[in-house]
This record gives sequence, C-alpha cells and structure tokens, in this order.
Amino acid sequence: MAVLSLALGTTLGLVIGFYRRLDAVMMRVMDGLMAIPAILLALALMAMLRGSARNVVIALVIPEIPRVIRLVRGSVLSLREHTMVEAARALGVGTPRILVRYVLPALVAPLVVQATYICASAILFEAYLSFLGAGTPPHIPSWGNIMAEGKTYVQLAFWIILFPGLFLAATVLAINLVGDGLRELLDVRA
Repeated sequence: MAVLSLALGTTLGLVIGFYRRLDAVMMRVMDGLMAIPAILLALALMAMLRGSARNVVIALVIPEIPRVIRLVRGSVLSLREHTMVEAARALGVGTPRILVRYVLPALVAPLVVQATYICASAILFEAYLSFLGAGTPPHIPSWGNIMAEGKTYVQLAFWIILFPGLFLAATVLAINLVGDGLRELLDVRA
C-alpha cells in the first residue's frame, strides 16, 4: 500500500512540480482531496465499492497520494532551480532524465520516512474500516475484524478487544518510531 502510494504520488509530484502550468491546477485538486478527512474518504470509497482486500487497498491509497504529491512537489520546486539542474538543462539533457537522474535521488530520504508513516496510517485505517464493517470481509483476519467480532462479548471477556487493540497500538507506535529513526539517520544536516 505504501509502495503504491509512493509510486503514484512521486510520479505525479515530479511532473506537477517541474511543469509550472500543471502546478496551479493540479495542486487545487490535491488540496480539495486533502480537505476531506482520510477516513471519511476511505469510508465513502468503500461504500461505493464492495468489501474486498483489493478495494481496501484502493480506498487507503487514494487519500495518501495527495500527501506524497505535496512532499515531492515541495522538494522539486526548490530543486528545479538548483545549479545541477540548470547545468543539465544547459547541456541539453531532457526533462525526464533530469527528473530521474538529478531530482529523484534527492527525494529518497523524505520518501522513505513518508513510507513508514503511510504504512502506520494504513494499518490504523484498515482496522477502523474493518471494525465498522466497511473493510475486509469477516473471513479475512485483521485486528479490526477481531475487535468487531469481540465487541458483543466485551462484558464477558474484555481481553478479546483489549489485546488486539494493544497489539495494533504497539505496531503503529513501532512503525512510527522506525520512521523517526530513519528521519534522524537520513538527515543530511545532522
């Protein structure tokens, strides 16, 4: 899920950030998508689609793409005026090669960190959707499905919901800590 969001968002962000005419129009579309809370957008998409693992991935990828696009676009806007890009243009290097050879390597560190945050939020949103009955089908094991099935027995055995919730929280916390560690490790200013 994070790989798909990064691939689509990076590709669109590179193009949008490098071509000024696309920038104004596409960023208003991305701002509109970002104005809708991600969980509500995912719920609306799942209401239009039927519950399956593939549709959950689609519903979780679409809200993350604008965030990746904004990250990539911001970096591209500063890098397109950089000396190395201007030198490549002066040598007659084509735009696709400039983007792949000079701009994309500078985006690796922020994109790796963003991938960890996308992964953590995808785990949480999938659990939300499954708990609400709009995610993966009940026969597919997920923390949201486990907690949804256990809510009828919460007064008899509270641990049916407690332990999946704790493991979900611990997993998301661990992924976020990995993201923070990678940010510090990959920070070129440190």
